Amino acid sequence: MSSKRWALAGATIVAVCLATPLSPAAASEPPSQPADTAPPTMVDALERDLGLSEQQAVTRLANEQRAAAAEARLASALGASYGGSWLNADASKLMVATTDPAAAPGIEAQGGQPIVVARTLTQLNSVKDQLDRAPEQAKTGAALWYADVTTNSVVIQAPTQQAGDALAAAAGVDGKAVRVVVSAESPQTYINLIGGAAYYIGSSRCSIGFSVTRGSTPGFVTAGHCRMAGSTTSNPSGTFQGASFPGNDYAWVATPGHTPQPWVRGSGGSNVIVRGSTQASVGASICRSGSTTGWRCGVIQQHNASVRYSQGTVTGLTRTSACAQPGDSGGSFISGSQAQGVTSGGSGNCTVGGTTYHQPVNEILGAYGLTLRVG
Repeated sequence: MSSKRWALAGATIVAVCLATPLSPAAASEPPSQPADTAPPTMVDALERDLGLSEQQAVTRLANEQRAAAAEARLASALGASYGGSWLNADASKLMVATTDPAAAPGIEAQGGQPIVVARTLTQLNSVKDQLDRAPEQAKTGAALWYADVTTNSVVIQAPTQQAGDALAAAAGVDGKAVRVVVSAESPQTYINLIGGAAYYIGSSRCSIGFSVTRGSTPGFVTAGHCRMAGSTTSNPSGTFQGASFPGNDYAWVATPGHTPQPWVRGSGGSNVIVRGSTQASVGASICRSGSTTGWRCGVIQQHNASVRYSQGTVTGLTRTSACAQPGDSGGSFISGSQAQGVTSGGSGNCTVGGTTYHQPVNEILGAYGLTLRVG
């Protein structure tokens, strides 16, 4: 890790605990909505999956809620110099990257820890977009690629260095901005042709993501690879109104006659209330619910990852350490009470551990003009 990237030129880095108000201004302003109460099922799962005590889990969720609000404010305030942000390992500090050393005092005033970097988030995403546009043949040797704000670089994961280098060369990207990580990770979609809970498309099974409405029509969002538009579902009965895969991995199913509820099925079958869809920070805890493995938790590793499945490349996914297995496709990802996305695919399983990717829910809502059902 380069000290040049991580040193704050001419300034002292101040570590700020996010359990305290993020700024005097924020502390004096009335909250825009009531503070979320940590759902007991989420606390239990974080204890199990992240090895936390109950108090650590509750404190972490509160820190993450404050960090999400601070991240949005800082991204807007820093503008073109913003290099991304992420939470440290225990979610006690929000690290905020910028290419402008003069922005450090403003970051500290909002409760963040400034990091001066060489590239803005826009520049990182531009490099990542170049990889997206590479010929499909060049992508076949790579597993995924993403803008990694924690290292201020774009990472290509591939089974060999040569395969990663080949994708970078085919895309014509700046080699200084790209790192190849050799990894055995091999993402796959999580559709399963075995009967079970959730919803069915013929003999196939996937998982409901989040309840939505379009006008007066109820329905739910799910993964696009589960089936194409026009396909019908059972239990609940409905029809795929739109689906996109590969490229994206999202769909929505209209279910007339059914009642959409603002809930995600949590640990032991209890319900976790959905209150919004604010995107959580890199490093934040996240839980997912699916019809095969139920309620599982991890942390957000990267946003805006591109994943190469055997069916083609999907862009704009979020990568997490929560495990999943076939049949969990389309299921909910939630951080605190905020909807994050629907399960796309991953690698590994819930016995040995794994990595999963989700399609951000806000993109799905915008693509189809849907309204998320919230409590």
